[in-house]
Amino acid sequence: MILLRRLLGDVLRRQRQRQGRTLREVSSSARVSLGYLSEVERGQKEASSELLSAICDALDVRMSELMREVSDELALAELAQSAAATGSVPTSVRPMLGSVSVTGVPPERVTIKAPVEAVDVVAA
Repeated sequence: MILLRRLLGDVLRRQRQRQGRTLREVSSSARVSLGYLSEVERGQKEASSELLSAICDALDVRMSELMREVSDELALAELAQSAAATGSVPTSVRPMLGSVSVTGVPPERVTIKAPVEAVDVVAA
């Protein structure tokens, strides 16, 4: 089962770490407790839209950018789940993947690896 709160927490953590900031710095700036922010990042708590807005403001990241990254992660997770269930990537999806490879590790879990050069970065 794909948990949206876990994907969201992973993306928030990566955003914070890209900036080289600590949980303490972001929690203080967002005015949320350190423990609660940690639980959100670990996917243990569902974040309200108000809390997400405060965290995004503290990270100086647009919520739409955050949600876009979460959406991309969700699409990959769904693809991995589908590939694990069927043993292959649907033919209709293959052209969209380019050089992304799907490898079963173990059979009930799938890891998707994409080379850095396969990722397009578009300035907003």
